[in-house]
Amino acid sequence: MTIDKITLNDLNIFHQGGGDSVFELINFTNTVPGRDQLQNMLQHPFNSIIHIEAIQETIQTVGTLGLPIGVTNGTLMIVEQFYQTAFSLIPRNPSKISAHTYKALHLAEYSLLKYSITHCTDLILGMKRLIDQYEEIKIAEPLKKLIHNLQPLFKIPEIDLLIKSSGIKNYTLAKQIHTAHVLRYRCKHGMIELIDAFAKIDAWHSMYLAQKKLHLVLPVFTHQNEPSLKTSGLFHILVKDPVPYSFILNNQMGFMFLTSANMAGKSTFIKSVGIAVYLAHIGMGVPAQHLELTLFDGLLSNINVTDNILKGESYFYNEVQRVSYTIKKINDGKRWLLLIDELFKGTNVQDAMKCSLTVIEGLLKIKTSLFILSTHLYEIADQLRKHPNIIFRYFETTIENEKPVFHYQLREGVSTDRLGYLILKQSGVVDLLKNI
Repeated sequence: MTIDKITLNDLNIFHQGGGDSVFELINFTNTVPGRDQLQNMLQHPFNSIIHIEAIQETIQTVGTLGLPIGVTNGTLMIVEQFYQTAFSLIPRNPSKISAHTYKALHLAEYSLLKYSITHCTDLILGMKRLIDQYEEIKIAEPLKKLIHNLQPLFKIPEIDLLIKSSGIKNYTLAKQIHTAHVLRYRCKHGMIELIDAFAKIDAWHSMYLAQKKLHLVLPVFTHQNEPSLKTSGLFHILVKDPVPYSFILNNQMGFMFLTSANMAGKSTFIKSVGIAVYLAHIGMGVPAQHLELTLFDGLLSNINVTDNILKGESYFYNEVQRVSYTIKKINDGKRWLLLIDELFKGTNVQDAMKCSLTVIEGLLKIKTSLFILSTHLYEIADQLRKHPNIIFRYFETTIENEKPVFHYQLREGVSTDRLGYLILKQSGVVDLLKNI
C-alpha cells in the first residue's frame, strides 16, 4: 500500500514534533535492533493479502513461542562491537603453547575476545533453540525465509560443534581461540544475519504483545475488486476511553460527508479510520471489534496542512497543492482511501463552499476509491444529496447549562451546529474583552 510522509504524520504513526505516536504505543521490543526493525516494518505496508495473512500468522507463532532465552540487548550490542573492534590477528589453529603465548602477549585483548565470543555463543544457542521449535510446527513463509537464511551459519562445523557442546565453557584455551578466529573471520555475515533475525522476531513479538495489551483484533480482508470498508467498534488507538464507531463504505456508498461543530470529534474519527486501515496493511491487529476490508493500493490524507512562510506559500495555496497532488495520485483506477479534514480552511466561507463543492463532485466520479471528508460547510449538503453514492454522517452536540456537551456518537444526517461563539464565551475570552 502506498502512503506518503504527510499521511504518516497526519495519522501520528511516528513522532512529529513530539507527542504520542502509534509506533511508541505498540513498541514492546526488548532490544535496540528490534525497535529499529519494528520501525522499519511500520514504514512498509504490504500490497498483497497473501503477505499480510502470512505476517498475521507469523506474529501469532512468535507470540506463542516467545523470544530466545538468554539473549538480551547487551548480547546484541557486544556481538555487534565484536565485529567493529580492531583486534590483533587471531591465530587460526593455535597449539597449546601458542595459545598460551597469544594470551600472555594480548591479555586485555584475550579477555575482550573471550567475553565477546561468550555472547556470540549465547546468541547462537538462543536462536538455535527457538528455531528448533519452529521446525516442529507449521509456520508461515516469513519464518521459513528467516530460518533458511540462517542455515549457512549453523552448517559451519565449528558452529555446529559449539551448539552440540552448549557453549565454550568446556573448551580448552586453544579451542577458544580457534573458535574466536572462526567467528571473527568466517561468520561475520552469518552473525549479522542472526542479529537481523532476532530483531525481526523481537519486532513481531512486540506486535503480538500490542495486540494483547491494547485489545486489537485481526482484520478480515475480502478478495473483491470493488473497494469496501466495514467496521464495528472502531476506536482511536491513542485516545483514552474512546467512543467506538461503526459504519460501512463501499462502491455503492463510497463517500462519507461528515459534519459537526468544533471539537465534536471529526478529526479523531478520521484518524482512527486511517490508523486502523494502515495497521491492517502492516499485518497487525486493529483497534476495533471487527474490521472487514478490501486491500487498498494507497492511503492519502489531507488533515494538517500548513503554510510555508519561507517559500511565501499561503495556507490556502498549500491546500490547493495537496488537493491537486491527491487527485493526480488517485485517478489511476486503483483502490485508494482518501481522508480529508476541513477542506479549504484557508479562504473565506463563500470561496470555501464553492471550492469544496467542486472538489467533492469531482471525487464522486471516482468509483474505485473510498472517501471520508469532514467540513463545517453543512450548507453544501443539499446540493450533494442528488448523488446516490454519498452518505451523510455527523457528531451530535447538545447544550447543557450553556455549555456544549460532546457525545462523540456517529449519527446519520447533517449537523448545523455552530458553537464557536459559545466556546469562546465559556473560555472566558468574551468577559476578558469586555473588561478591557
